[in-house]
Amino acid sequence: MHASISVSPDPSVQYLLRIGDTCLLAAQRLAEWCGHAPMLEEDIALSNMALDLVGQARAVLTRAGRLEAELGGAMHDEDQLAFLRDERDFRNLTLAELPRGDFAVTVLRNFALATFFKLLWTKLERSSDAELAGIAGKALKEARYHQEHAGDWLVRLGDGNEESARRLHAAADLLWPYMAEIFESDAVDEAALASGLGPRWADLQADWRAELDAVASAARLMLPAERSFRSTGKSGRHSEHLGYILAEMQQLQRTFPGGTW
Repeated sequence: MHASISVSPDPSVQYLLRIGDTCLLAAQRLAEWCGHAPMLEEDIALSNMALDLVGQARAVLTRAGRLEAELGGAMHDEDQLAFLRDERDFRNLTLAELPRGDFAVTVLRNFALATFFKLLWTKLERSSDAELAGIAGKALKEARYHQEHAGDWLVRLGDGNEESARRLHAAADLLWPYMAEIFESDAVDEAALASGLGPRWADLQADWRAELDAVASAARLMLPAERSFRSTGKSGRHSEHLGYILAEMQQLQRTFPGGTW
């Protein structure tokens, strides 16, 4: 088995890892629908969105590895960062690693993340890091589509029949406690804002909530009340579910280190 790598604790690197890791884990969960979606068209759509997120993850993780080297650390490529880090070194939102769930869970999570990423990529187009700004310009178009697609499904489920509405409300009860983590601020966010690398994620919350409320209203979905619980995936303290995903994702690379096709 290949030894794990360690990653720079520099706030700029950590900020990029939060983005890349969240894209990567969200892609993994969407990809689990391949061959299982409720209709063929949706099977293709979810698989394509997963590929979009993999592309975003690759680009951001590549930039994070280069930034490490620029700061005097080791140079890690996208594959090393994806496949050779331990669970505690991943910085994804806990929301992205939660089990696939039923279709309503997937739709609501996809809408919440796509709305957030649309707002984030919009800000990152003006990043002081030219490479990150370029990545954001392409990713923004994809996030807009993901949001529109998921939003249409939210309304269809919430305004459909009794069963679809019940499942959507159950999905909201399950996922809502994990959404607050998106907008928790810390030193990593403050450093990114100060350097011009990117915004504090908390500064996106008002716009995110406004867009979510508008679609929830059309879907006749009453969002749950705020809770004191906070998940902590961004700081490397994850749910029990991440370890199982990484065991599947990383098995080939750790068994045959450096293997290429």
